[in-house]
Amino acid sequence: MTALADWLDGVNRNVGNLVRWCAILMVLVQFGIVLLRYVFGISFIALNESVLYLHATLFMLGAGYTLLVDGHVRVDIFYAKAGRRRQSAIDLFGHLALLIPSMTVLLVWSWPSVRNSWSILEGPISVGGIPASFLLKSLIPGFCVLLIVQSVACLLRDLVRLRETAA
Repeated sequence: MTALADWLDGVNRNVGNLVRWCAILMVLVQFGIVLLRYVFGISFIALNESVLYLHATLFMLGAGYTLLVDGHVRVDIFYAKAGRRRQSAIDLFGHLALLIPSMTVLLVWSWPSVRNSWSILEGPISVGGIPASFLLKSLIPGFCVLLIVQSVACLLRDLVRLRETAA
């Protein structure tokens, strides 16, 4: 089980290492936009939209990596004072009853919209924008799948931890 969890962690680690470059690229593009607008008096809608695309990519595809490194906000009324076994049980409940079901519902409900967007190769959000809204919408199922993958990895580790503390 640990080997599978390590492999699933690797998926999100690799995606996280890739999408983190979006942050630097986003800053550089935004700097370029400001420079073009205020120094040269030029503005491009597609360039402005590219910041939106980079931001969405960073946060949607980086969510699984954030779960991997335990960076999500945790309301730990009971969790902080709980022992290792109880923490694993709380995490197990959270993954099985909350995270995996909600991501599955979001995936199922968003899929028709994403599929339709791809079927017509949906164009820009704004006139003169990036003609690839279908790519932006594709981030939703990517977000769901990456969170489910990481949730399964966490679930496997919690099961191992519960088994170890029971012995």
